[in-house]
Amino acid sequence: MMAKTKKESIRFPANVLAPVGVFLQSRLQGLLKRKKEILKEDPFRDTSRTLDNAATDIEADEQFGHARVSAIRKELTRGIIQVRKALTRVKLGKYGICEECGQMIDTDRLAILPTATLCLTHEKKKTQAK
Repeated sequence: MMAKTKKESIRFPANVLAPVGVFLQSRLQGLLKRKKEILKEDPFRDTSRTLDNAATDIEADEQFGHARVSAIRKELTRGIIQVRKALTRVKLGKYGICEECGQMIDTDRLAILPTATLCLTHEKKKTQAK
């Protein structure tokens, strides 16, 4: 029961979180824009491709292009989810607090990975468990 109280009592000051929220909003807009742009690079969006009898090398190139775009979109979607989660944590005043132990995440770690939800100790434990 004592640990739960500790988790709830540690917070970054609001004046520190405000610029973080602005940064994360900007990052979110960039990710959303990139996700929209990358879709234009998908060769499968060209409707005329289904009507042509492309050579196997062109077909393979289209397959590769589609797989590339799909992989990038998947990573962008993952990034968007992480940023939205971080923005929610900013709004709740829980940003920068480890989800496992309730201690503050090192600010150097947050500077490198602003969407971090675990302190380095718990991130290492999570990685070793995999």
